[in-house]
Parts: sequence; C-alpha cells; structure tokens
Amino acid sequence: MEGFPGAPNEESAMKQDTLEDMVLDIEQTVVIKAPAEKVFEGLIHHLCNMGGEPGNPPLKLKLERRPGGRWYRDLGSDSGHLWGFVQSIKPPTLLEIFGPLMMSYPVANNLIVRLSPAAEGTQLLFKHQVFGPLPAEYRQGMGEGWGQMLEALKTDLER
Repeated sequence: MEGFPGAPNEESAMKQDTLEDMVLDIEQTVVIKAPAEKVFEGLIHHLCNMGGEPGNPPLKLKLERRPGGRWYRDLGSDSGHLWGFVQSIKPPTLLEIFGPLMMSYPVANNLIVRLSPAAEGTQLLFKHQVFGPLPAEYRQGMGEGWGQMLEALKTDLER
C-alpha cells in the first residue's frame, strides 16, 4: 500500500496515543459565601456567558434546564454549535452535562457540578472528564480556564 493516498506511513504508524494521553481529569473545589440557590444560578449564568478567544466577543450559550436539554451556542438562522446535553439537573445541588463541549474532535466530555453546604456558604465541586484524542493545547489550558470561570463566579457572588 506504499504510495497509496491515505495509507499510513512509517511516521504515522509509529504515533500511538497512550491511554494517559487520551484521558483528562480536572477536579476543582471552591467555597463561595452565598446560598446554594444563588451559586447554582450564578453557575448557569457563567456557563452561558463564557469568555471566548482573546480579542473575540464572549460566547453566548443557552442551556435548556431539563434532562436531555441542550447546551449550545445559538448563532441565529438555525446555525450554531452544540456543546452538550443535560444528563442530570437537580437545582440547586447538581448539574451534569455530557457532549463535545468546545471540541471538534471525537471525544467524550462529562461535566459534573455538585453543590453542598459549607461552614462559610456553599462548596462547589467541579469535575470535567475527557476521553479521546485531545490536542496538547486543550490539555494545558482546560484546568486554568475552568479555574478562571470559578474564580469569576466566586467574585461576582461575594460582592
């Protein structure tokens, strides 16, 4: 098959992603001095008004708040980007979303956010798990980006 278009060459045949390369597990916890109901609503607001690429306007996403509901970017005229589906929602304590998120790669993403009482307000546990071929730039920046969103949520609610 040598010379056949699309046939693996020696270099591509040697490139194999390891299981470790295909799994990303982010877990972050933040305590917010606010009741769970306010934290949950603030979380939804931040998930739907995320910052985009530097120099571009923020992403405006919509979340249909029911099991099976879509989380998507609506560009109008039946155009947009599907980010995921609501797997579980139990306001104000649980939100689970699965889907491609911001990735145009054959990956599986699962977001889980659990809210629980804490001595000083509400503890928010944020988990993002990814399985699939994940470009290095996503692997490096994903935890930092989620951390920035959680800090912005905390700052907004504790004002």
